[in-house]
Parts: sequence; C-alpha cells; structure tokens
Amino acid sequence: MSGAATHLAPGGPAVPGAVRGGVLRSLAATSAVLGLCWLVPAANTGIAYASLGLDAVPVVTGLIGVLAVVVALRMLHGAWWLALLSLVPGLFVLVGSVQYAPEAALEHRGVHEAVVVTEDSAQGTGSTDHRFTLVGPEGELDETLRHRGSHPGIDVGDRVEVVRDPEGVVPMEEAGDVDPEGRLGGLVTGTGGWTLLTVAAGWRGHFLRRRGRRPVLERLAF
Repeated sequence: MSGAATHLAPGGPAVPGAVRGGVLRSLAATSAVLGLCWLVPAANTGIAYASLGLDAVPVVTGLIGVLAVVVALRMLHGAWWLALLSLVPGLFVLVGSVQYAPEAALEHRGVHEAVVVTEDSAQGTGSTDHRFTLVGPEGELDETLRHRGSHPGIDVGDRVEVVRDPEGVVPMEEAGDVDPEGRLGGLVTGTGGWTLLTVAAGWRGHFLRRRGRRPVLERLAF
C-alpha cells in the first residue's frame, strides 16, 4: 500500500498527496497580507506628513510598498494575474497617500488669496514646466504657482484664487485643486480594493493546498 495520502479534491478526482484542511494556515497567511495592505497606506501617509515639501520621499516609499503588496499577493495566490490586478487599487493608494498630507496641510493652515497671473516662465519656450508669477493685493508674491503639463488651464492676465502655506513648506496650489477629502476617499478606495483582492487570493490559495499545491507564501512561512 502506498504511503502517499490520497484525498478527494472538491469537484474533481482524487489527487495524490493533497492536504486536507489547513484553514488556520490559510487564515494566518491571508491575515499577514491583509496587515501589509493596511500598513502600506497608513505608513506612507505618515511618511508624507513627516516629509512635507519633499514629495519624492513618499513617492519612492509608496512605490516600494505597492510592489511589496503585489509580490505578497503573488505568493499568497500562486498566480500573477491577480497580483498584477492589485496595481489598479495600488495607484489609488499611491496617489492618495502622497497627496493627502500636503493638501490637508493647505486646507488647515493655508492662506487663500486672489491673484493675477502676470508671467509664465514657459511662454514661448515650448517647455511644459510652467511657473506663473502672481500679483496679489500687496504686490508680487515671492512664490510662483507651478503647473506641469502642456495645458495648465491658466494664461497670463487670468485672475485665480490660490492657497499658499504661510510656513512656506507646502507648495502653493490653486484653491480648486485642494481636495484632501477626495484624496482620502481615493486612499480608502484603494485600500478596500486591496482588501477584497487579498481575501480572494487567500480563498484560492486555500483550495490550491487542498489539491496538493501549496502557495509560495505558505511554503515559506510554514
């Protein structure tokens, strides 16, 4: 009699060496990835607060966090397609965690001011990096309003409302672009998407084990 265990796989014939049960292992592995999915948005938002004015810092750490979630889902799920699908909510997490902190700071301590655009640094140069010189009620502002892109939607002579940081840490923005609630909503949406994908990956990983194919994450952890 062969020493290899043979069990019935759900909806299929007997599979040699299949592992029955393992619910606790599945829950432990899924919970670990869920913890990562919740830690990355929270930690990167905190990093963005700590490095206000240095957007490159949370961008880099956020990208590392998103890639860590993708790899963890690949290990939990056993296939790349669901892991790559997690890049969609990952984009929401990255944008939300990077932009929420500076926009929240502008909303809470920012000074609103109606100004007139008097000069565009990119005018006649073909550059897409626009730095607009602004004149307010008390004269020309020391800080310029920066827009990257071919169509900034602002022309010389336009009157716009801006929000500037009196501490000079967070770059000035147009008042209509300051939307911390929207950034927070995107952050929550992305985290929720990761949560759903992780539950789905954990569920599939559990049934992979019952068919004798343990996901990579569980082979490493257990």
